[in-house]
Amino acid sequence: MMSAAATKALGRTGAQVLPFSLGGEGILRTTGRARQAVPVILEALRLGVRYCDTAPAYQQSQDYYGEAFRAAGKGSRDGVLLASKCHERTRDRALRLLDDSLRRLGTDHLDTWQMHDLRETDELDVLTGKDGALQAALTAKEDGRIRFVGVTGHHDPDVLLKAMKRFPFDTVLVPINPADGRHRPFLATVVAEARKRNMGVVGMKALAAGRLLDAASAGELLRYAATHADTVVVGCSTVEEVRANLAATADFTPMSASEQRALETRIAPRASAYDYFKA
Repeated sequence: MMSAAATKALGRTGAQVLPFSLGGEGILRTTGRARQAVPVILEALRLGVRYCDTAPAYQQSQDYYGEAFRAAGKGSRDGVLLASKCHERTRDRALRLLDDSLRRLGTDHLDTWQMHDLRETDELDVLTGKDGALQAALTAKEDGRIRFVGVTGHHDPDVLLKAMKRFPFDTVLVPINPADGRHRPFLATVVAEARKRNMGVVGMKALAAGRLLDAASAGELLRYAATHADTVVVGCSTVEEVRANLAATADFTPMSASEQRALETRIAPRASAYDYFKA
């Protein structure tokens, strides 16, 4: 087994995570591909990945995790920080979605339940209102169905900043790659604010769905993202990709400011191709 990088606390949750974590996309965001998807999860678990990401919106991703935990046997779920998401904005619909997620994942609780892909102030108003999904999160936290409450977004940092001021989220999941500064940056805004609040920071889109690999290596990109995040989720398509991403972060050391600027400068000429997910 390859050597693992040192772990880091996921903000005030205290949960220990590796620089690389398993995203819920890649082969996991498919339908009817369990024979290919489940081995990817099993390999991540075997190699000690501690944070696993999924969402109801990711096709059969949650089902694949449930099958993987059953295949791995008793105790396989215990050492994993399992994070799923909620795309519903009202209390009752959110609770129904949560119970369906628990059923599909084969578990009695989520470690982190994240309000998924916030984009507009109007939906934030519903989410934080009297009968909003955050009321569902408080209910679920009280009865033990979830441990932590998170928020995610890759569209507009201003909406996430507003959300963070309205509710004490435990974690935030945001895009982090060297093209960030070109337009609507998340690093100087959302990540900076999250650090002030001791929130856990989870990075995504570090490779920009593979597009950035034309300009930099996976190791450079993961190191850049992990310098700013507690952990970085990457959707993998094969067992080999899981191994490669873990190997690339096994000897993780944060990038210096000069290394970061050099990488940002290198990809700047085509930066607009790498932040396609923003507004």
